[in-house]
Amino acid sequence: MQRTIGNITHARFVAGVDEVGRGPLAGAVIAAAVILDPTHPIEGLADSKQLSEKQRDRLYQEICRNALAWNVGRAEVEEIDRLNILNASLLAMKRAVDGLKIKPDLALVDGNRVPDGLPCSARSIVKGDSLVAAISAASIVAKVFRDREMLVLDTTYPGYGLARHKGYPTKSHIAAIGKLGVTPIHRRSFRPVKQALTGYNVSQSIKEV
Repeated sequence: MQRTIGNITHARFVAGVDEVGRGPLAGAVIAAAVILDPTHPIEGLADSKQLSEKQRDRLYQEICRNALAWNVGRAEVEEIDRLNILNASLLAMKRAVDGLKIKPDLALVDGNRVPDGLPCSARSIVKGDSLVAAISAASIVAKVFRDREMLVLDTTYPGYGLARHKGYPTKSHIAAIGKLGVTPIHRRSFRPVKQALTGYNVSQSIKEV
């Protein structure tokens, strides 16, 4: 059930902010910021993880068509390895907000951390993607955008199953890394990839996730 968060009557434009892709071994972390139009409510918004692919795709189109503003930000694999995944995720969220065509008065950020240097006031909301419509919308945009990008990368790096698991550390993905090697889109700071680079047989220590 979604709800209104606190007293935000002072905020004319409220951006929901969320990210996807903290856990994968491959690919960028993607964030989105969405300012919904209160005169064009979108039915069915929810945490992207609770929706089917078909539902996400439909809602993605509605959000892009009806939101007052939306933007995607990202942090690349090299930034993830240099900054760590938490800081890279915060950077992607900041970039998403910074790129909005409308400057928000308030950003509502999923989780318990707010990126530094946002151009507006901000508030973190634990489980915000299930509670706040704008954050739900951001989670859907980020998820669909990243999933589609992984489909493209699957054709560039065949054999890893990226279209299926989207870069997450499944048993088949880790086995493919052990067999085919590490690609430029793999996160070298993540343990299975780091182990593979040292010649360690990663297939001996994997669990299906």
